[in-house]
Amino acid sequence: MNVLDAEFVAGATVLGQLPAPTFAEVAFAGRSNVGKSSLINNLVQRKKLVRTSGAPGCTRAINIFRVRLRTRDEQADEAHLDLVDLPGYGYAQRSKAERKSWGPLIEGFLSERAGLRGAVVIVDIRRGVQDDDLQLLEFLESVDVTPILVATKLDKLASSKRKPAIAALKRDIKRPVIAYSAVLGDGRDALWKRILSVSGIERTERAVQP
Repeated sequence: MNVLDAEFVAGATVLGQLPAPTFAEVAFAGRSNVGKSSLINNLVQRKKLVRTSGAPGCTRAINIFRVRLRTRDEQADEAHLDLVDLPGYGYAQRSKAERKSWGPLIEGFLSERAGLRGAVVIVDIRRGVQDDDLQLLEFLESVDVTPILVATKLDKLASSKRKPAIAALKRDIKRPVIAYSAVLGDGRDALWKRILSVSGIERTERAVQP
């Protein structure tokens, strides 16, 4: 995927502060410290578009990033898509009141946002799917938002353990899983394919002439 440009558009801790959707949107959600920021940066091939931090739970607002894509070989064929970084959940060291306040923020966006086309649910492949992740997947299905399950940090496993870990996760969750490494770049093309599909954006490559 050829990403021509990527920029921060808006951030808010209250839904009403967000601008109305202009393009199709895909949200990114996951427990704190699953590598969500690194995944988005790798996906758009920008090192510092989304701030990364060694401290879990750094994202405390909904942040929207606009991406301009080249969808065909011809230069004129471009599309825009908004990637939405949601606050991480499940971080125990936050105050109880703060954690509760983020539930309605995330749920409100996922259930009410008119431009939302899908949600990338991110898990750490070393830890598998947690109860919070299962609850999010159930919630997405209840509000008719297409989930895309991604297992990050593939590079943290030894090469011999990667395929068994992916297979075990697929058996446990009983749904397709994209294994991803922001370090190696594995899974980037597969994730873009799913994102473009749920967004209704076509990607057509020029046939190679014999």
